Amino acid sequence: MTTRHAAAPGPRTARHSRSARTHHALRGVAMGVTAVLAFGIAGAASAYVRLQGNIKSADVTSLLGDRPTQAPPADPNDPNAGKAVNILLIGSDVRSGENGAIGGVVDGMRSDTTIVLHISADRSRIEAVSIPRDSLVKIPACERSDGSTSKAQTGMFNSAFSIGAVSGKVSDAAACTMKTVEQTTGVFIDHYVVIDFAGFITMINALGGVPICVPNNMDSPDAELHVSAGFQTLDGSTALAYARARKGAGLGDGSDTGRIVRQQKLLAATVTAVRSKNLLTDIPELVRFLDAATSSITADPGLASIPSMTGLAFSVKDTRDIHFMTIPFGPAPSDPNRVVWTKAADPIWANIAKDVPMLPTEPPAAGTTATPPAGATAGATTAPGATTTTPAVPAPTPTDGTITPDDALPAACS
Repeated sequence: MTTRHAAAPGPRTARHSRSARTHHALRGVAMGVTAVLAFGIAGAASAYVRLQGNIKSADVTSLLGDRPTQAPPADPNDPNAGKAVNILLIGSDVRSGENGAIGGVVDGMRSDTTIVLHISADRSRIEAVSIPRDSLVKIPACERSDGSTSKAQTGMFNSAFSIGAVSGKVSDAAACTMKTVEQTTGVFIDHYVVIDFAGFITMINALGGVPICVPNNMDSPDAELHVSAGFQTLDGSTALAYARARKGAGLGDGSDTGRIVRQQKLLAATVTAVRSKNLLTDIPELVRFLDAATSSITADPGLASIPSMTGLAFSVKDTRDIHFMTIPFGPAPSDPNRVVWTKAADPIWANIAKDVPMLPTEPPAAGTTATPPAGATAGATTAPGATTTTPAVPAPTPTDGTITPDDALPAACS
């Protein structure tokens, strides 16, 4: 796995009968989820119903305006099969109830982390692009499920989540963020997933913690983070603090973009932890992990069904080409405390929309553009409201703060 960092700066799912649910459960067994046939057929169905009941699901298609028509899935039980998939991952900073006890009670809803996750149609690549929350972007008018509509405006990227959340619904917040991403990047978003503080902690604890290299001592009283340099196994609460911390000793310049680097490293370490446990073959561990992972998420119906979610996970279980990066940015001319995306962001979004590698293996000469391989557009869909024309700018290179692989461990972990 390669970790990279750029630091410059469907269709509505039909409601099924009980017999259909049983069919899906048994099909899920074949894909690796409810192979809890170890507990018998009744146990498989029971586990399936419990896991499916954990997920909050909301179809936001009607809130997204005009979008390209999607072909019906070839396999209704695995709607993502054979196509490129773009998932909007949103870490919410909701501070009520259990989450308020963790992070302190604050009114309203905010997004703390947003990542566009691209899975290629041939399942050979997974690309995760972080969007700095302080990015100044054009936020379109957003419809909400209560019938209200916001005004189009320019603002911080994470404002889109708050604007949609005026209705009080997480799904409306996700819809406004999703619409903003589509119209700003030209990348069609197939699915969204929102996870809160409590859900993140529970998921990490279900893994038994995440082993990670901490390059130096870190101390952030605000985030309640206190970790020493070296290899550490972070439990759920510590992992959340590691992901949220900005200000404190050993945390760099205290910027949100600096925090993104740690979030990407944590996600990469989590992927490694999941794979090291062979969850797709250790059925009791898999069920325990899924029970935790699905307990505090909101997702669209196309992803929220257990067969769909696990079918997608199973299809990428052997994918090794995984890259994390932050969309290239620079200081905003209008506000030194905000950032704007540079021209180097355009070809990245365009390549993701066309389902070709987001970065060429070798940077093209200055003033030229990377040409995607012939015929490499299968599964690509372009979102409305943005162009996918690759501009004549050089691809990001290590010299402008963009992509560098993590080949060497810090001295603290050598």
